[in-house]
Amino acid sequence: MSGTPVFRSRWARRPPATGAAAMATGVLSIGLRLAGHEVLSAVALALTVVAWLGLVGDVVLRLLPPHDLQPADPVSPASLAAVAATTVLGARLSSAGQPSLAEALLALAVVLWVVLLPPVLRRWRRRRTSGAVFLGCVATEGIAVLGAVLATALSVAWLAHTALVFFWLGLVFYLIGLRCFDRRQVATGAGDQWIAGGALALSAYAGSRLVAAGRGGPYLWDGDDDGVLRVVTLALLALALAWYCVLAAAELIRPRLGHDVRRWSTVFPLGMTAVAALSVGMELGVPWLRALGRVLLWIAVAAWCAVLASAAVSAPRGPESIRSRAPR
Repeated sequence: MSGTPVFRSRWARRPPATGAAAMATGVLSIGLRLAGHEVLSAVALALTVVAWLGLVGDVVLRLLPPHDLQPADPVSPASLAAVAATTVLGARLSSAGQPSLAEALLALAVVLWVVLLPPVLRRWRRRRTSGAVFLGCVATEGIAVLGAVLATALSVAWLAHTALVFFWLGLVFYLIGLRCFDRRQVATGAGDQWIAGGALALSAYAGSRLVAAGRGGPYLWDGDDDGVLRVVTLALLALALAWYCVLAAAELIRPRLGHDVRRWSTVFPLGMTAVAALSVGMELGVPWLRALGRVLLWIAVAAWCAVLASAAVSAPRGPESIRSRAPR
């Protein structure tokens, strides 16, 4: 049918950064559940599933012949958003009482991580680049989160230890990304500069889930190791909050209005910082962090609504207008 190639051609022009929409929505679903808003969380979960299935459809359409769609670079750092989106969905499904689905998504995420990360690292740009460079950390810490969540749910020690390895490895990737990150993006970035803080927030969330795994499951690590993990988790959250303040101030000083697909990469860190504050406050016994997390959560929800409305208004312009601003 003549319509099929046209549809595939339009779909292929979607930038890989659109995976951030699934990440952002999934994180909000987790945050809303932590804050006790079960109905809203369920709605966000359903939207996350739809967005994630869109990512799956993207992969399938690119693999089917003919292979002349000229898709966006499949080994750019932004392609790792598929890994992160899969782990976020898995973590939310595990909390919804679906550990089998979460296990399958963890396996899929690890496969994607193994396939995508090496070419991304080989082609890592030496020059300064955008906040998408932190997606190596985000993808790795996402696996740590899902592994820790499942280790707690299933009481599997080896899974918790593996998640701990991914936790520390993710911090290494953050330092590599920080070296490549163009600091000028704080003032000029179109949205994905926020991942610099969101990656740290996700790392703090992973740390809180590992603390929970060590407390609620089988023997994993001794008191000294648990103490180190708690200190590192609090330090990561403090750094994430510092990034939040800096990036928010930069947005106020130099507003960047208008729709850009990379704004979904702003919503994700906003929601992730809220989730990290809620989880760390709960697992480490810091009540004021839970109160802060609730405030940050509604800011993230408002940002999600604003970006969705902006995307709806900009949709009639067609995919070319979106692609022209896609991260390179």
